[in-house]
This record gives sequence, C-alpha cells and structure tokens, in this order.
Amino acid sequence: MTFQYMNVFSLLVVVLASTHFLSSNLRHVKHFLEEFNVISSSPDLIITQLNRHHHHHGKKASKVDICDDFPHDSVPPDTNTTTTFCVDRNGCCNFTTIQSAVDAVATLSTKKSLIWIKNGIYFEKVIIPKTKPNVTFQGQGYTSTAIVWNDTAASSRGTFYSASLQVFSTNFVAKNISFMNVAPIPKPGDVGAQAVAIRVAGDQASFWGCGFFGAQDTLHDDRGRHYFKECYIQGSIDFIFGNAKSLYEDCQLISMAPSLLVGQKSINGVVTAHGRASADEDSGFAFVRCSIGGTGRIWLGRAWRPFSKVVFAYTYMSDIIAPEGWNDFNDPSRDQSIFYGEYMCTGGGANASMRVPYAQKLNDTQASLFLNASFINADQWLPAQL
Repeated sequence: MTFQYMNVFSLLVVVLASTHFLSSNLRHVKHFLEEFNVISSSPDLIITQLNRHHHHHGKKASKVDICDDFPHDSVPPDTNTTTTFCVDRNGCCNFTTIQSAVDAVATLSTKKSLIWIKNGIYFEKVIIPKTKPNVTFQGQGYTSTAIVWNDTAASSRGTFYSASLQVFSTNFVAKNISFMNVAPIPKPGDVGAQAVAIRVAGDQASFWGCGFFGAQDTLHDDRGRHYFKECYIQGSIDFIFGNAKSLYEDCQLISMAPSLLVGQKSINGVVTAHGRASADEDSGFAFVRCSIGGTGRIWLGRAWRPFSKVVFAYTYMSDIIAPEGWNDFNDPSRDQSIFYGEYMCTGGGANASMRVPYAQKLNDTQASLFLNASFINADQWLPAQL
C-alpha cells in the first residue's frame, strides 16, 4: 500500500480545499501542514520523516530543544478514576504513536483511559478493540490533530475494514481531533474505491468538535448509540452510513461531490445511507440544527436497506440538495418501510414541494422523538463521559 500523493501539504489541501475548513483557518492550517515538510511515496518513509526533528531558522533543532517547548502543564495528571497516556510524534511523551498508547491501556479496565494527543498528523491505522472500554482521545483541535491513513475497500478486503480508526469498545470519546482517509477520490461506480475515515462499532460513543474527512463512505456509523456535537463531516457518496442509532447536533455536513454545469440534473452525491434491515431494529440517524453545504447535486439519503430511518430537523440545506430529496435505492418495494422525515428545515434545498412521496413532513409530535438526546437514551450514559 502506497500513498498516491507526493506531498502531505498538497495531499491534505486536496482533501480539504472544497470546505470552509480552509477558508476560515487558512493561515493556521498552512503553517500546521508546512511544519511537517514531508515528501514521500510510502507510509514507512513518511513516518520516519515525521519523527525527525523540525528545522528552525535554518538550523536543525535538537530533541531537547523540541521537548523544552512541550506543554507538559497541558497534559492532565492521573487521578483515582483516570489514567493518562501522552502521545507525541516527536518523542516528548511516553508514546510516539496512538496505537501504542491504546495497546498500553489495561484490558477491561474500570478506570477511564485518557489518551492525550499532541497536535500533529499521525499516519497510522488505529484499532480500539472491545477489550479496551472507556477510552478518550483528546486532540488539540480538529484543525491541528489528525489520524490519517489511505486504505480502500480493495486494499483492506472490504469497506468495513478500510477505516483509519476502528472503534469496537464501549464508552469511547473523541474530542478536538480529525479522522481522515486520503485514498484517491473515487468516481461514481468505481469498484473497491470506498475509503472509510472512521468505523464506530461500539455502544455509547461520543464525538465533540471532531472532523471527519474522506469521499465515499467517510463515516461508518456502524452500530450502537452515538452522539456527535459540533462536528465537521465531509464526503461525497453515502458519507454517513451504517446502522447505528445516532444524534448529530450542530454539525456541518459538507459535500465534495463535483460541481455540475448549470442545468445538469444528474445526482453525484448522497449524505446518508442508513442500514436498518427490519422493523425490529432500534436504529436511525437524527440531525438537529445542522447545516448542509458544499458542491454537487445530492440526496439527503438513500435506503441502503429496506427500513432505513433518517430525520433532519432545524437544518439548513443549501440548494445542492436535489428537489426530490431522497432515494429508495431504486427499489420501490422499500417505499412503504423506510422512514425519511424533515422538520422545520430552511434553505434552498429544504423546499419540500417536489419531494418523493414517501418523504414525510413531520408534525410536532412526530418530530419530538428525534429532537434531543433522549433519542439515544443519552441520560443513561452521556453525562458520565463529560
């Protein structure tokens, strides 16, 4: 497996260029990426170069100089309830990779494990197994801390396994960090090109101020109850997919599907592909006070499986949303079983006059089931993560 781009700065600018991420943080992000000064064609060489010392004012700085500037006061100390693991790619902590810190977490520990991650790009594929519950990733900002890899469905023997981060444990928390898959952007219909940034397959996971960057199948919201707050999610086709029961509040959903010429009516992107397979499954996606923007001409969702359930409430939709809004995966037999609802949405894409007949304009009573954290029984577990 080799990286397809020559320069980390160019690579991530390609991934992020269509987003408000760069327009609002350009100076900071450019400085952040230029610091790495990485030109390479293989992950091993990239990692080697990332672990070299930075150059300052034309002179090579020593490791001692780098670590003298390390913000040790920012790393939370151990407590009776929490063990802290510090990660810094320059060697100023006990761990230089995130996976090595995860591996050091005690199996089935009842204590919380806080993995504090110094700002930087961490080129590694990370897995949190079921045996490591109560893990928190604490980044230093989603514009300055990122886990990055580039597997695809073809390279990893399946879409589900292509994720840069896979979470199988319960009570996982991520704060102020990004998850990226920088595999080449696929064209519609490309075989084996799906490339997941994160797979969340454990129950009671929450994400606060995080970024999710990819193209097709960016965020695999696989199974369990999950909460996303003030997150930035970018993709093109089915970029939020899975069979979880999840609440997204105050999130930005950004399409990077190619722009179309004026008058073109083709669809080249989809926000969601929910995978509920039967009426007995307690799952669904709810988006509250979110915004949808970017490029292309896209659907809000398509019915990956016959009982797909997605609701958008109080959400701003730009005019990239096609008038019909939704798709039944081209299988009309699903029209009676899928649940696609909209409530009090605004923007050029929220006009419901031409929506597909199975899309529902929810009333107050119907919408109330999806508007707050009770949708995911968060009173039972979310406060304990704060």
